Parts: sequence; structure tokens; C-alpha cells
Amino acid sequence: MKKETIFTGAATAIVTPMNPQGVDYPAFERLLKWQVAQGIDALVICGTTGESSTLTDEEHRAVLQFALDTVGGRVPMIAGTGSNDAAYAMELSRFACDIGYDAVLLVTPYYNKTTQKGLVSFFSTIADACTKPVILYNVPSRTGVNIEPATYAKLAEHPMIRGIKEAGGNISKIVETAALVGDKLDIYSGNDDQIVPIMACGGKGVISVLSNVLPAETSLLCKKFFHGDVAGAMEMQKQYLPLINALFCEVNPIPAKAATAAMGYGENYLRLPLVPMDKEHEEVLLACMREVGVQV
Repeated sequence: MKKETIFTGAATAIVTPMNPQGVDYPAFERLLKWQVAQGIDALVICGTTGESSTLTDEEHRAVLQFALDTVGGRVPMIAGTGSNDAAYAMELSRFACDIGYDAVLLVTPYYNKTTQKGLVSFFSTIADACTKPVILYNVPSRTGVNIEPATYAKLAEHPMIRGIKEAGGNISKIVETAALVGDKLDIYSGNDDQIVPIMACGGKGVISVLSNVLPAETSLLCKKFFHGDVAGAMEMQKQYLPLINALFCEVNPIPAKAATAAMGYGENYLRLPLVPMDKEHEEVLLACMREVGVQV
């Protein structure tokens, strides 16, 4: 049985504006409202780009609630609730489901890691506790764990597991996964330089860092593809490649935070171990932003 799609198109994995005093809620409110006004298709709150790993539990919950209240149901809302501790991920996921999020995003367990068998048990146990759909997040470059296609096939049988944010970078594995899971899991690109390739594999869009800067354009790229203008979508993919590369020239979200700060959405402030990007990299980033029409 086909599962309901959470969103189609571009979802911004949004930064969390901060300053030395804490979360900058006025800047966050303006950023969220701008994203919605620009026509973004969905929002991911407290993901990797939102610096969730250095938010306190109290802050994490407060940011999730604030974003939900600010957006007011105008676009699908996805809460980053992953952890390498299953009990904590369950607790935070229940919270997000209870306050009204449309889905939760669960990253593979980092540092302690696990086997493929462990991944099935880990994700299934957390999904059992969820009343809203689950998107799995595979990002082996950060976590040291990769979800294999056969493991996705097993997880696809869980009724609450609906999607994949795939940032492994291996298109062959994504094709294999698509063949195995069919319409039981929706696949989203987790890499902005692979949006069109993954949609060509049957993907439903992207969970994007690029759309922090270009929400309307990232959404349009997806729309072009789904409306049959594959060549047009690919031209946009190529056009924005220099900016995408600049947004990932240092560890995400270091460049994304510099970009949104330059656009007027809070300070260029990150929590350790992250530090502001090197000046020469920042100059390249700002030049790439200007090249595509962003005023900075």
C-alpha cells in the first residue's frame, strides 16, 4: 500500500539564528516568515543545519514550538529529533508529534554507531513511538554509519517510516534502494548538488541547505523537473553549483550561517566546536550569492 507523501519539492533545513545570549528568536521569526513568503514547500527545524547538536533540550523544544507557532500550518513542518540515544530520540519525537509537527527526521546513530541489524531495530523502535511519519536521514560522512539498500527495504515495511533523506552521495545505491522500496518510501536528496539526479531516480525533491539562500529558486528547480522540464531543472542545478560548492566549502552550517547573516537574518554566530568561516571563503560565498542575484 502506498504511503502518504509528506511533501514534494524543496524543504529548507533551516539555520537557527543565535547570538551569545542564546537563540535569536526575532531573527528566526523573520527568516521563517520570509521562507514561507518565498514559496518554500516545507521546513525542517532543528536539523544539522539548525545546530541541533549544541541546543540544550530546553532550547530544542522551545525552537520547535516557536517555529511551529510562527509558521502556523502554512507549509509542512518536519522536526529534527534524531539522536544516538534511542530513548532520547523517542522522547523528543513524541514531543514533536504531540505539538503538531507533520513528520520527524531521524539521523543514523553517530559515534556509538551500530550494525545494519541494529539500524532496523533502532529506527523501528523510535518509529513505534511516533504518531506522525518518520523520515530517515542517511549521512555517513557525519555519522560513520551507512544505511544499505537492503536495510531500507526492511525499514520500508514499518507503517510510520515514510521517507529517506539520502546524503550518502552514491547514486548507484540510491537506484538500488528505489528498486527495492518502490512506493513504500519517498526519497529526498540530502545533497544540493544531486537534486536533479535523485529526482531522476524517482525522488520527491530535496531537504536543502541551498534554500536557506534561494528558497523560491530551489522550489522552482523541483517544479520544473516535475512538470517535465528536465532540461530546465538541470540548467538551474548547474547554474547554482558554484553557490552550492561555496555553501559546503567548510563544514555545514558554517557557510549557511554566514550567508543568512549577510542577508540580515541574525548574527554570524555559531556554537563551538563550529567557528565562523575563513574570510577568503566568505568572500567567495558572498560573490556567488551576488552572482545569482542575492543582495548582500
